[in-house]
Amino acid sequence: MELRFLGCGDAFGSGGRFNTCFLVRAARASFLIDCGASSMIAMRKFEIDPNEIDCVLLSHLHGDHFGGLPFFLLDAQLASRRSKPLVIAGPPTTERRLLDTMECLFPRSSKIDWRFDLRIVEMAAGTSWHDGPVSVTPYLVRHQCGAPPFALRIACDGKTIAYSGDTEWTDSLIDAARDADLFICEAYFHDKKVKFHLDLETVLEHLDEIRPKRLVLTHLSPDMLGRADVGANVGVDVGADVDWTVAEDGMVLTV
Repeated sequence: MELRFLGCGDAFGSGGRFNTCFLVRAARASFLIDCGASSMIAMRKFEIDPNEIDCVLLSHLHGDHFGGLPFFLLDAQLASRRSKPLVIAGPPTTERRLLDTMECLFPRSSKIDWRFDLRIVEMAAGTSWHDGPVSVTPYLVRHQCGAPPFALRIACDGKTIAYSGDTEWTDSLIDAARDADLFICEAYFHDKKVKFHLDLETVLEHLDEIRPKRLVLTHLSPDMLGRADVGANVGVDVGADVDWTVAEDGMVLTV
């Protein structure tokens, strides 16, 4: 299974990075984890065919995590001429929020008679959901966004990818990411404690409880980006036997 970081930035384009969007290519499925506002630009830059994507999994409903969907859908209808089905799975209220956003950006676009089968699924915290070979379990986290925010635990091809979404520390991250083959985790600040976001120091304090096989830090603020030039350690001793690094737009990992 291959994962490509199409975007790993924050909401403000810090460091010139695209908004959050991860592409996973498995043996029998290709799916996105989040689809931030700049995702179509990132797909064009990295020469990704949007029509290869079977499913979009959303952690939460902030623009830098789901705001690319109106552009993705209109591209599918008008430019890429999509014909195969598409599933969008996110937190409760995803359908209403998406249609409202489409109407704000492109009036009457939510009323389109889609040329492809579009299915919008609203997942429930703690309940696993399946789409073909992909299994997703959302865990409730702490992030103010107008709808329940999720960390996601995704199983496919015998591998597990966990993603923190945006959140301050909560013990549900331990269940979401325990022993995962890959844990993609927000590290917005280095050691500054703020509501609704994680700092690296806090993540490292709990790493022995989570025990992922690999940790990749994402959604970095200028504070963290200023430290990233020291390499994967970001100036901190991990204190656990974990392979870890900092995400970059375009980076590809084999899981």
